[in-house]
Amino acid sequence: MVNGSYVKKIDLTVDWLREKVNESKSKGLVVGISGGIDSAVVAYLIKKAFPENSLGVILPIKSNPQDVEHANLLVHKCRIESMNINLTQTHELLFNEIKNTMSNDQLWNPTYQKISDANLRARLRMSTLYTIANNLGYMVVGTDNKAEVYTGYFTKYGDGGVDLLPIANLLKREVYEWAKVLGVPNEIINKAPSAGLWEGQTDELEMGTTYDYIDAYISGNEIPEKDRVIIDKLHISSEHKRSAIPTPPIF
Repeated sequence: MVNGSYVKKIDLTVDWLREKVNESKSKGLVVGISGGIDSAVVAYLIKKAFPENSLGVILPIKSNPQDVEHANLLVHKCRIESMNINLTQTHELLFNEIKNTMSNDQLWNPTYQKISDANLRARLRMSTLYTIANNLGYMVVGTDNKAEVYTGYFTKYGDGGVDLLPIANLLKREVYEWAKVLGVPNEIINKAPSAGLWEGQTDELEMGTTYDYIDAYISGNEIPEKDRVIIDKLHISSEHKRSAIPTPPIF
């Protein structure tokens, strides 16, 4: 049975998206489709808001073939206009140029190579989305949910650099409920959440806790002390991502 409260909230969110586009004098909306549940839900939302002026962009960078398969499945089921831009070579060229130049100057730190690589992927994707959006007169829609916003589980100026965040008030479990109402394919609903930043990466393994515990904690419920410590640390260390860019006082 479809939950009526979810349907109402979905409809209100769709209305909100239309309002924001109208306010900005834009023409439509674009979202990056990863093959995961968050971008799937957002793709359905923007398609509902602007059936003729919504676009999903698949942006693989050395991506798991299953993620690309699921992204294409979502596009087919959602019937959203789409395009696929493979950024693998672009990423390799830029990353290697940066790494080699810094290594020649004896500045490259191998300890941070994995995270530097991963964040560059997120920022290349967002640069691509904004280039498309600028050309079409669209707004860029983000896919971060409430748990990700609270823990800072997003890349600053990557997937965090967007115009609108329609599911930022949804707990992760609510994202799943909306996905069921909207008709997101089960293949996407049933797989482990992953940002697809490196082979074998999953959100929960990287964070060191689970979305269930994060949802419970930010809803005011008790969770194991070990997980509370992890979530508090993630929240505090990522505060800069949620804050305006610091500027000095007027001297």
